[in-house]
Amino acid sequence: MKKLLVILLIPVFSGMLMAQKYAYVDTEYILNNIPVYESAKTQLDDLSAEWKKEIDTKKEAIDKMYKDYQAERVLLTEELRAKREEEIMTKEKEMRELQQKYFGKDGMLFKKREELVKPIQDDIYNAIKEIAVEGSYAVIFDTANSLNMLYTDPRYDKSDDVLKKLGYKN
Repeated sequence: MKKLLVILLIPVFSGMLMAQKYAYVDTEYILNNIPVYESAKTQLDDLSAEWKKEIDTKKEAIDKMYKDYQAERVLLTEELRAKREEEIMTKEKEMRELQQKYFGKDGMLFKKREELVKPIQDDIYNAIKEIAVEGSYAVIFDTANSLNMLYTDPRYDKSDDVLKKLGYKN
């Protein structure tokens, strides 16, 4: 019976001896300390604003077409009304297609973000992975984007270590 008890307790005690190590990083802090990211973010914001302005201009033109149509509608023949409605619907469709082209799931903004930001994110991930392996961490949490960590001991914050590994801090 004692042997059985000892055999059952060995895994419990060995599990306690091999305690897991945890750490955390703040990827938002890391990204904000990488000049290339700030440049990429500015470039994306500028492109987005430019494309939004183009779409807004088209929307204003469509709104003007619709108001003009409403004002003249009673004077137009049935054939002219149908033609104008068709023109307005065509312009609206073109505007929606342009929105999708720029801002859609696989739109130009998404592709540009992939081109500019993804390599930076990949470098950060690889640096975190190296720190995890070097420090024998089982888990590294990200406190950015509200992970809801109520308390974090600053000595386990590896954000500056990631920046050092990436060459941004001495």
